[in-house]
Amino acid sequence: MRPDDPLLALGPRERRAEFAKLDKRQLRSVASHWRLWANEGQLPPTSDWHAWLIMAGRGFGKTRAGAEWVRAVARADGTARFALVGASLGEARRIMVEGPSGVLAITPPRQRPVFEPSKRLLTWPNGASATLFSAAEPESLRGPQHSHAWCDEIAKWDASAGRAMAAWDNLMLGLRLGRRPQVVATTTPRAVDLVRRLMAQEDVALSRGSTLDNADNLPTGFLRSVISAFNGSLLGRQELDGELIEEVEGALWSRALLERCRVVGTLPDARRVIVGVDPPASATGDACGIVVAELGADGIGTVRADCSVEKASPEQWARAVAQAAAAWRADRVVAEKNNGGDMVRSVLRGADIALPVKLVHASRGKAARAEPVLACYETGRVRHAGQFPALEDQLCGVMAGGGYAGPGRSPDRADALVWALTELLLAPVCEPRVRLTW
Repeated sequence: MRPDDPLLALGPRERRAEFAKLDKRQLRSVASHWRLWANEGQLPPTSDWHAWLIMAGRGFGKTRAGAEWVRAVARADGTARFALVGASLGEARRIMVEGPSGVLAITPPRQRPVFEPSKRLLTWPNGASATLFSAAEPESLRGPQHSHAWCDEIAKWDASAGRAMAAWDNLMLGLRLGRRPQVVATTTPRAVDLVRRLMAQEDVALSRGSTLDNADNLPTGFLRSVISAFNGSLLGRQELDGELIEEVEGALWSRALLERCRVVGTLPDARRVIVGVDPPASATGDACGIVVAELGADGIGTVRADCSVEKASPEQWARAVAQAAAAWRADRVVAEKNNGGDMVRSVLRGADIALPVKLVHASRGKAARAEPVLACYETGRVRHAGQFPALEDQLCGVMAGGGYAGPGRSPDRADALVWALTELLLAPVCEPRVRLTW
């Protein structure tokens, strides 16, 4: 009987009580026994599988599960030849090998493989080995043979020009060593072609899980923060609950388009800053959409902030608009006047907004107003500086033929974005001209 078998027979609560009785030396001894710490979704399926897809929320422990599987196979089989495939070579090394849940960190010192970065090679004491590959270079997987593979964050693999699918196919064609070749794929769910394909295959074992499944091993502050920010949104269902969110058929915006527009890092200086506002019809109805966008010196519009407020009185949402305008040093507030007419202007004036307020009338339907802005996204004239889950959920629910299929009763945040970007990118620009008279 293995020394950890009696503990495995206990439930999680009883097991923790037994851990509390151990001294430091004993705790170090059991720390490397993965089966004692893993939840059910992190352990290999008992069925006869060729591919195992672990698709779960952030912080579930997908990387740890992949690394522990590699460690267990390498320890049992000195002839094992692994391919470790990341979205890039940098991520393969930084996350899969050297990361806090990577192969080196989770392996006891005496069993730890030697890592040769220049060769992209891990070699275990018993002869098992693993080579690092980048999914962005599919041709590098054409030719090499392997008995096992671990592919990390496959939903992040570069899908342009079919690279993600080509990398997977080349890997599968080379997975032919040994009696029972196997591949593990770990990922946060995204509705990309490769993930859809694996989920449709009968020979793929699927494990699902959420962030909360690993709550005992995550900082309380992290859980509180992400749940507060994303709980209830479609992004939260995907990134926390591990749910695969499919695109809404017929929607103007797609999540793939929004991901292509996302940027991080330093941005060009702003030439103009606009606060777009979609006022609610009542304090108990829809949210007041408040979106800040700026026009960069490079001529590209950037969505900087979603300051929308829920169930706010006129005084409350006007104050939120004033605070957003002050925080971002806005040049103008653009607000829809359909609901309340000039009352919108007086409410904003009452909040001490000392800058021009432009009232716009929604004479066309939402889709007709949104389509010119969508064209700016598709031509690279708009970027998102950060994550805006509630706003992006609404954008992906605005339908091409009119109507709305997103969260809530109305796309108030999306409407505010449309007003702001229309003013920045599509409004006529009046320039001074000199007229000659003879």
